[in-house]
Amino acid sequence: MQTKLLRPTEDATALDYAGALLRDGEVVGIPTETVYGLAANALDPEAVARIFAAKGRPQDNPLIVHIAAIEDVNGIASEFPAEAQALAEAFWPGPLTIILPKQDRIPMVTSGGLNTVGIRFPSHPMAQAIIRAAGVPLAAPSANTSGRPSTTTAQHVMEDLDGKIAAVVDGGPCTVGVESTVVSLCGARPRLLRPGGISLEQLQSVLGTVEIDRALKEKIDDTETVSAPGMKYRHYAPKAPVTVVFGSPKESADYIYAQLGENSGVLCFDECAKRFSDRAIVETFGPSDDEAEQAREIFDALRRFDETTCTEIFAQCPPSSGIGLAVSNRIKKAAGFHVIDLTEGQA
Repeated sequence: MQTKLLRPTEDATALDYAGALLRDGEVVGIPTETVYGLAANALDPEAVARIFAAKGRPQDNPLIVHIAAIEDVNGIASEFPAEAQALAEAFWPGPLTIILPKQDRIPMVTSGGLNTVGIRFPSHPMAQAIIRAAGVPLAAPSANTSGRPSTTTAQHVMEDLDGKIAAVVDGGPCTVGVESTVVSLCGARPRLLRPGGISLEQLQSVLGTVEIDRALKEKIDDTETVSAPGMKYRHYAPKAPVTVVFGSPKESADYIYAQLGENSGVLCFDECAKRFSDRAIVETFGPSDDEAEQAREIFDALRRFDETTCTEIFAQCPPSSGIGLAVSNRIKKAAGFHVIDLTEGQA
């Protein structure tokens, strides 16, 4: 299969062409504000199966269904409770996925065998235009080979999936850089399943108490059933093993420097790069006080390590507040939750 790279800024027909491919059951890489998505008709089991085949993704991993208008929820979810409507009013279109009970028209292959479904209304204008052109809701996990860092440019998608999907739509770099926040409203209380572009604090401002799923704190066994993407299996990881060092920028930099070997790599804050430049392969992901920049850069930085000769990676990590919770979650998952916490035991 030859994968076409579509550039809507140069070809006015590109988005309509992408929509036609999706209506025909093909898989297309599309831009969103978070990361690039690997889209197919969410109502077509055969099309959805092509997503799993292209990614090499386990089929018990649920997919998020993308819509282009809030009222489209009524054709996907069997309920649209007041809490969900309040979240939609506050954060849609935007980087928030809401898990609700699903209608029967959503195939089990789309929902990962569950009776619930994650729904998102992306804010990227090209994503909205493609959904409208397709005329169907789109299932769209991140457009990367399963387990690798997510893709934030069309070139990243081509690197992973060229020859495996029909087309990639180039919408430029993603502005958020980490996947959507996933919150479930299917239990007794709202539960945060994946941190992302909408912070926990923002969710709490609408919902009040929000429980935190243990998948944010520890590795989930591959045999467990999960309700959202990215909760189990190996995710976001470069080829070399990663060790996360959590602490202040100076403390973590000192600790990492003492551990460096001949082929070590370091993922660090911008201001710490000079400390390691003569001892390691260094990639930066933004200043320590700019979590939004860290979110935009983290997957790019992790991917760049695969172009180097490093055999181990030590990573600094931001505090778990605001969008920093999403950044730290992605780094920890890339490390398989192998974390050195320098703050333990401190008063």
